[in-house]
Amino acid sequence: MRGEILGAERRRFWHDDDKLEIVASVGIAGASVTQVAQRHEIKRQQIYAWRHELKKKGLWSPDGGALFLPLDMPVTAGVPVAQAPVAELPPPVAVELRLRGGRSLHFESTIDPAALSALIRVVDAA
Repeated sequence: MRGEILGAERRRFWHDDDKLEIVASVGIAGASVTQVAQRHEIKRQQIYAWRHELKKKGLWSPDGGALFLPLDMPVTAGVPVAQAPVAELPPPVAVELRLRGGRSLHFESTIDPAALSALIRVVDAA
């Protein structure tokens, strides 16, 4: 029986910092898990396993890089008021809304939200 040696086995050791950097690079500039795995010459499943491992260690959170910005919206009687857009409005589009019981409403996309809410309540109650 003859054997052939093709090369040394490639087993790498990854530090948690390296794993964290690789896992965090998914989604940056639209990079998918597959693209990141190919870039680092690892399997996709390895990234998922590292995510799980780093989460268990408390080193990674999917929301860790989330950025929350304050939103200033005027509120009238507990209902947010729609702000008039600065740019030119697109042409109206026909919309069909299907309700329970086979009912449907047909209206243009430019309808006032308050009027639409009232119309839905009336039709739904009928």
